[in-house]
Amino acid sequence: MKQQIKLNNDTIIALATSSGVGAIAVIRLSGENAIEIVNSFFQSKSGKKDLRKVKSHTVHLGNIVEGQRIIDEVLVSVFKDPHSYTGENIVEISCHGSVYIQQEILQLFLKNNVRHADAGEFTLRAFLNGKMDLSQAEAIADLIASDSKASHQIAMQQMRGGFSTEIASLREKLLNFASLIELELDFAEEDVEFADRNEFKALVKKITRVLKRLIDSFAVGNVLKNGIPVTIIGEPNVGKSTLLNALLNEEKAIVSHIAGTTRDAIEDEIIINGVTYRFIDTAGIRETVDEIENIGIQKTFEKISQAQLVIFLFDISKILKSNTGLENLSNEINNIKNKFPDKKLLVIANKIDSINKDIIYSIIKDLSHHNIADVIPLSAKNKIGITTLIQKLTQLANTGILSNNQTIVSNSRHFEALTNALNAIIDVQKGIDNNISSDLIAIDIREALYHLGLITGVISTDDLLGNIFANFCVGK
Repeated sequence: MKQQIKLNNDTIIALATSSGVGAIAVIRLSGENAIEIVNSFFQSKSGKKDLRKVKSHTVHLGNIVEGQRIIDEVLVSVFKDPHSYTGENIVEISCHGSVYIQQEILQLFLKNNVRHADAGEFTLRAFLNGKMDLSQAEAIADLIASDSKASHQIAMQQMRGGFSTEIASLREKLLNFASLIELELDFAEEDVEFADRNEFKALVKKITRVLKRLIDSFAVGNVLKNGIPVTIIGEPNVGKSTLLNALLNEEKAIVSHIAGTTRDAIEDEIIINGVTYRFIDTAGIRETVDEIENIGIQKTFEKISQAQLVIFLFDISKILKSNTGLENLSNEINNIKNKFPDKKLLVIANKIDSINKDIIYSIIKDLSHHNIADVIPLSAKNKIGITTLIQKLTQLANTGILSNNQTIVSNSRHFEALTNALNAIIDVQKGIDNNISSDLIAIDIREALYHLGLITGVISTDDLLGNIFANFCVGK
């Protein structure tokens, strides 16, 4: 099913830079008549330059004028179709960043056969003109929104077409076999096989393997794109808020010697080695009759379920004050492990500044006998061991997949389409194994082709395109 949104000959305009005052602002126009319209209000310094006759990808100094009135001295960049971002004629006007000047230029063109661009309309036109596929268009939105090295790298990889090339290749091979199987249906009475079943089985296995790898990569890609949620838990007054403040390098959370100070989750973000982490400081876990504190503790368990990584913090000095301290601590940690078996758990021994080193390592060694290993000794108050913690966080973030230049799925729409395609391919495999008729296999193949096509935009609808491009900024 081809998209039903049609290109028109409208010339559109929008501010391509952030709104507000700045040194310069860029106003972008696109459309068949964009160059001609701008030329009507452009006066070069020599007074003789015609923008319609200049070469593409050139920049020209002059004034934007309305009659005898000079609105601003500008630089005009000309990009002629089809060698432009949208595949249409594009003109970009770099003017001074005054809000008044920006509005004057915009209003001038809006009064002269130009309309304001819809959200994402420049990129939508690029897609409809075949300058990029749908997954690459979505990557542009991700690139604009990227706020860390990891999210930037994922968006750049997708925008360069690595993901869409892989999907297109799989879809093309599957489509070739689908055509041969469909052809067999026309000769059903003659019992002819045009599609080599051994080659087809090998292709199905390959597609299954690739789809599973891409689907599995979403677990990493999604958190790297949106930030890794890290929940800090432990008993009251063990230093959770102090640790959060040490990591953020600011007094974000209230720190007090009074147990139960934190009664609601406190969240903030920090970028560590190019990866965004969303740290969540939670209420201390303990038995209490305080109704409000109990609500906070319930929220703590909710935040654990939402986290990718859980930091369990304990006060190592308290272990020495009780004969059962070590056993109780081990039970608490193992209870969290059992309750949330799919969560990565990082155990930290806090307040080591007041304890002898030999005693610290003795306690850590004893914990290893209770199935609790890799405990990080740390003093949040004095920021001792913070570097070690950061190194561990980086390891647990699993960013190695980025450096290996593997295709990473970070878009939930792509994840859903890949999952549906895999389910259809699994049905194809079952059909082959059970020797079902070609017409039934063909139905499952078409289902897989449909979902793969949704990713790159080979198959699209008005609603799909509307939902995607509505999230773009207007000037893109």
